[in-house]
Amino acid sequence: MSLEQIDFSKVLNDDQVYHHMMKSYDKLGRDWIVHQWSWMNNVYQAFNDHYKYLIVISLIEKTLQFYDQMNIKYTFDEFYSKSKLQIDNFSITELCEKLELPKETVRRKVLELEKLGALKRIKKQIIVDRSVFSQVKPERQIKLTSKYIYKVSEILNKEKIFLKDANSKFIENIIKKNFSMCWRWFYRMQIPIVIGYHEMFEDIATFHLWGTVAMNQAFNYKKDIDSSNVTTLIPDYMEFNKGVIEGAGSTTGISAMSLSEMTNIPRATVIRKCKYLVKNSFLQINDKKQYTLTGYNSARVLPYQKKVFKNKAKFLRKILNLLTIS
Repeated sequence: MSLEQIDFSKVLNDDQVYHHMMKSYDKLGRDWIVHQWSWMNNVYQAFNDHYKYLIVISLIEKTLQFYDQMNIKYTFDEFYSKSKLQIDNFSITELCEKLELPKETVRRKVLELEKLGALKRIKKQIIVDRSVFSQVKPERQIKLTSKYIYKVSEILNKEKIFLKDANSKFIENIIKKNFSMCWRWFYRMQIPIVIGYHEMFEDIATFHLWGTVAMNQAFNYKKDIDSSNVTTLIPDYMEFNKGVIEGAGSTTGISAMSLSEMTNIPRATVIRKCKYLVKNSFLQINDKKQYTLTGYNSARVLPYQKKVFKNKAKFLRKILNLLTIS
């Protein structure tokens, strides 16, 4: 579609997406939590180490940024047909600043990735080897993200501010067709989110476990909403989370063994991290040795999540507008 053909009155802005996303959180909240939890599981399972994955995708995002600046576009298949990705001007300091991690941690993780054969350093250049592609290739994630975008588009369709007829398969195909651009947008949303939670919980694995407990409670609460005969109640973001933390969502917790099975994080690590979460009032443990969220999360986590959703609205707006002109 040429620039002259675009009807700019139908182009979405960040505030529109954010407002309707928050207003309809009862319809979107659980799906977003599942989307993020699935992504965090992929982050960990690639190398059994959250930080190694973040380093690899940060390097990939740098390459995607270069492609974008040069107006070079690759489809999903074209991008992953490459034998390697070469990142110029590699700098440990730059990675540290981007991921907000100590230099010693980043240097150690890069060395471990080199021993795995995932990265190769040649002076100031670094190469991401093709062998790592299967561990970071987002085939399943694109499907999950497309389904979530479709749910958002349905909300906006009902509000008559997004008129494109776009099912999840169409969205998936558009993302794959414009992969190098769309997935840079995706990484620019996800990497800062994880960095923020790393700062809040002092460790990504700790956040991953907290998020798993939150997902369990969101499922319980959404199930209660769906089975309720009350059809006039439409919880917004704050009401939904109040129900998750204080209402029906909190009636069933999750054990350390289940947390380990769901995340593949070793049980001993789960127990140690959950002790930290209990000590710092993020979680509580009931008489069945199950973990649930505490009211402290409303004051500490929810304000940060609003910032996350502002960033998410930017990503969604870009994809939805791309769909409009496709």
